[in-house]
Amino acid sequence: MIYLFTDYGLEGPYLGQVHTVLHVLVPEHKVINLISDAPRNNPKASAYLLASLVSHIPEGSILFCVVDPGVGSDKDKPVMLNIDERWFVGANNGLFDIVAKQANEIQAFEITWKPETMSNSFHGRDLYAPVCAMIANKEEVASFSFDWKDKHQWPDDLNEIIYIDHFGNCMTGIRAESLDKQLVLRIDHQDVVNGDTFSDVKTGKALWYENSNGMTEIAVNQGNAEDDLQLKIGSHILLST
Repeated sequence: MIYLFTDYGLEGPYLGQVHTVLHVLVPEHKVINLISDAPRNNPKASAYLLASLVSHIPEGSILFCVVDPGVGSDKDKPVMLNIDERWFVGANNGLFDIVAKQANEIQAFEITWKPETMSNSFHGRDLYAPVCAMIANKEEVASFSFDWKDKHQWPDDLNEIIYIDHFGNCMTGIRAESLDKQLVLRIDHQDVVNGDTFSDVKTGKALWYENSNGMTEIAVNQGNAEDDLQLKIGSHILLST
């Protein structure tokens, strides 16, 4: 299977064009839109989000990963990484730093293959989709191996909001297993306590909990944490005993 992890959004032609390329080149492979609203132009937050989703993706899968504010420049080289038997394809801009840091095995390759024509602004369609197709077809991709190094040396856990869903629930970059349940999160002078389910707090009250991907998430019971707590991507979370 080929998974799409992007900040393209559902509107506009971008996802459709990527799907079209993959359907033409690998019609027998299933393409799954894993997420299309990754934090826009934000490889840092997206790196933690990507890492949180990988455990649910089977080995042998290919992940097309594009959150690339530097598209068209020479700043971030195109790479393909074999991480614990899954291929990741995209720009080396930090997006793969966390999933690579958590990996047991990793092989890194800088992509030198180029299509006959490539736009300056849509490498997802013109470069990364064909490379994913070549990997799926077990074709050789022109590239060279290199020793992987984190681009930014970001921490294992990030005390910031990394994703907000349409309910207004706010995911942090903190793995829930790293926190004691007695811990209180301080957000804009408000204390947020732990709960296992939304109903552990009164209607309209905030809580933090372990979400379905093992990350610490903040919600308001039958409310909207984004609005009620005035949170956004990048909002800092203080930990208090």
